[in-house]
Amino acid sequence: MPDCCPAGYGKLFDTREARRNARSYRKKGLGGTARRMVDFLAGEIGESSVLEVGGGVGAIQVELLRAGASRATNVELSPEYEAEAIMLMEEAGFSGRAERRIGDFVLESDGIEPADVVLMNRVVCCYPDMEAMVAAAGGHARRYLAMSFPRDTWWIRLLTRVENLWYRLRRIEFRSYVHSPSAILAVAGTLGFRPVLEHEGLMWQVVVLERSS
Repeated sequence: MPDCCPAGYGKLFDTREARRNARSYRKKGLGGTARRMVDFLAGEIGESSVLEVGGGVGAIQVELLRAGASRATNVELSPEYEAEAIMLMEEAGFSGRAERRIGDFVLESDGIEPADVVLMNRVVCCYPDMEAMVAAAGGHARRYLAMSFPRDTWWIRLLTRVENLWYRLRRIEFRSYVHSPSAILAVAGTLGFRPVLEHEGLMWQVVVLERSS
């Protein structure tokens, strides 16, 4: 994959953010949204392969490798996470079972191997073309597709508008999106996935879907 970071991702998801994320994981473990997905998958995946889109410093991959996953691949838009992610994998002893790739997953998905489990934690809201992202992720998932995204409420949409205005004032091209959860699930449904876990928190909705046999 090309070493690229379009639409201002590198300005927002930079080395300082990577250090903050790695430090938080070392101190507190996974956040609640990620933990909910991992807790479900850890009891289901066995020695499955894992593909995470937008996995940042790779904390979810570390946890699933500890749970028995055979291999983990991360596809990340921003190259600024690389140093911290490599250190986390080395600390956990999983360097030989982890692969990291830089690039736009939707544009480069043809060159990426499918996996038993595909995850996108707080990623769909960072990509303008939801249908393309969910379709690409689902097309690579042999068994499970796990996602988290913002709930579609008026106040979350308002917060997102304010957030995007702040980015515009700072001349950051990145934008956040509140895609319809029902539309997200509909795209996954066309690929043969059905929900096996659904949870709505204050801001984030978590779904784990399983491919129908």
